[in-house]
Amino acid sequence: MTKVAKTDAEWRAELTPMQYRVLREHGTERAFTGELWDNHDDGTYVCAGCGRPLFDSEAKFESGTGWPSFTRPVEPGAVTEHEDRKFFMRRTEVRCADCDGHLGHVFPDGPRERGGLRYCMNSAAMRFEKR
Repeated sequence: MTKVAKTDAEWRAELTPMQYRVLREHGTERAFTGELWDNHDDGTYVCAGCGRPLFDSEAKFESGTGWPSFTRPVEPGAVTEHEDRKFFMRRTEVRCADCDGHLGHVFPDGPRERGGLRYCMNSAAMRFEKR
């Protein structure tokens, strides 16, 4: 897959202000405010910037954090991971593999029986496609 390349003006025209802040400026929505944190429907979560499938509803779990949380991406290579040292913390940032949009972070405190990872994503970074 070829990387999605758009100008800043194109991103601003296509995304809502919140989507732009999260995807392009590495922002974070407030907990319990996003449209998808409490979604329990069957389907696929795709990148709001480019439409790439990112997570399946079968991998979603209730983390109690107020953000959509998943145990794994929909397939290997759907997301990329990058070291994030902002705010005097050391975290692992998660981005869309196709458009490099910021999605959230991955933490090692997920359900042990499901691999132990918690992909903590921003609702604004994704759209939900119901099955």
